[in-house]
Amino acid sequence: MAMMPKRVKYRKSQKGRVKGNATRGNYVAFGEYGLQSLEPGRVSAEVLEASRMVLSRAVRGGGKLYIRVFPHKSITSIPAETRMGKGKGEVDYWAAIVKPGTVLFEVAGIPESRARAAFARVAYKMPVTCRFVSRRPTL
Repeated sequence: MAMMPKRVKYRKSQKGRVKGNATRGNYVAFGEYGLQSLEPGRVSAEVLEASRMVLSRAVRGGGKLYIRVFPHKSITSIPAETRMGKGKGEVDYWAAIVKPGTVLFEVAGIPESRARAAFARVAYKMPVTCRFVSRRPTL
């Protein structure tokens, strides 16, 4: 089942624009390796679920998976070949708004080679370009 909020204040949201870089959630905080977005965009709940399945298979047997984004935004659409003027469409899917620099997923407890391979498969599914990042050494 794809992720979505339990309840929202308003059923439909305005489109908005994704401006600027991520100032929060832009470093590996919980795991050892992460997948960071390099461009703005919307990541649907279905893509997040498919990515979660790939990563959970990779970390099986001793690893830990952290999902750092959640699809809060409702995306609406009107059916094809519908005339103008019948209002805003129904909620089609839920999406996470992603800014450049946002860390999407993190893993811990697995070797770097396995993490790189898993994140390469996940990055292929993503609608935004991503890169592999690791935790900064603490002093």
